[in-house]
Amino acid sequence: MNRIYKFTIFFYLLLNIFNFSISSENFFIKGLELFNDKKYEDAQFMFERSIVFNPKDSNSYLYLAKIYNVKEDEEKEEKNLEATLLIEPDNEEAILMSMKIALKKSNYSKVKKLSKTFNKICKKLCEDNKDILDTLANIEPKNNES
Repeated sequence: MNRIYKFTIFFYLLLNIFNFSISSENFFIKGLELFNDKKYEDAQFMFERSIVFNPKDSNSYLYLAKIYNVKEDEEKEEKNLEATLLIEPDNEEAILMSMKIALKKSNYSKVKKLSKTFNKICKKLCEDNKDILDTLANIEPKNNES
């Protein structure tokens, strides 16, 4: 009787752990579908739920940053980008988005620092980094003239 009881509890715990891991993945996938359909409020809710179940899900933080970019909430966008980079320091997209925010805030030293990191890890978005650096090069001489 005692063995059956232990086996039942073990099986129940194993099943719950399995369901828990699947549900957190489902929240991200559902959020991604909603994001692609431009249903940002619903997508935000799903990404936040995904983070509750898996606080180290850098992709959920990245997509929350994208949602806040659409909503033009720069503070929350930057906060989520920082969380993304804390979890995944070599996330190209997060670094690029951070560079754009720093450029907009005229934080040129941060743009240069992020650009150095970006150049080391760049695989897909290398051309975007060159565009930002060109913009920075065009702005900096104007700042030195005044």
